Amino acid sequence: MALPPYMTVSEKVSYYGLRVFVGLVLLFLIAPILAIMPLSFNSEIFFSYPMPGFSTRWYTGGDDGFFTNARWTDSVKLSVFVAIATTALSTFLGTLAALGLSRSNIPGRAAIMAVLISPMIVPVIISAIGLFFFYAYTGLNGTLLGIILAHTALATPFVVITVTATLMSFDRTLMRAGASLGGAPHTVFFKIVMPLILPGVISGALFAFVTSFDEVIVILFIGGPEQRTLPRQMFAGIREQISPTITA
Repeated sequence: MALPPYMTVSEKVSYYGLRVFVGLVLLFLIAPILAIMPLSFNSEIFFSYPMPGFSTRWYTGGDDGFFTNARWTDSVKLSVFVAIATTALSTFLGTLAALGLSRSNIPGRAAIMAVLISPMIVPVIISAIGLFFFYAYTGLNGTLLGIILAHTALATPFVVITVTATLMSFDRTLMRAGASLGGAPHTVFFKIVMPLILPGVISGALFAFVTSFDEVIVILFIGGPEQRTLPRQMFAGIREQISPTITA
């Protein structure tokens, strides 16, 4: 994009300086990932730089390979399934909650919002311990349903916040206009409201998916031996047997 001709030298320096600074910050953030990626092609069974040789054994090398080891592939499948289920449930609940809390006549709106977003504020270890004791009474420990519900509780606040932020700029007279033209409530919602708040819903869904897919602390407390999600498998790999497979 061409710069406006009326910009001074100092403004141009600030313009490009800001972009260089942001680029350096991004490089700093992704540098650890860039350093780990070459190690996944190491021919040795231990981490070493410089690498003595190149190999794809940690991807497709039988029991050592990520894509050929049942533990790793099953953990990926479970993580994807749980993340998708969590995303669907938290997006549905979070969107409904945001729509309700966006109304000015809701009593105790601030208190309800504080309760809904509390999983973002309370340390995850506290939530995990609380869920463990609650699930011990309800029999949900070590069940797939319990994991999905726990991840939904952690992910829903992200949907509530993003959809609420989108609704701040939503013109409610559009809803009344749709109703005055004979639109049923569900028609008004899907034809008018939903298209306008869809960016916030999609953003919340993405945050929910990442929150579930990346979660490791809660699964350590409430997950059974057969519920080994990818983060849990990675945690076990670091703790029990350090292998370059984890870099893959």
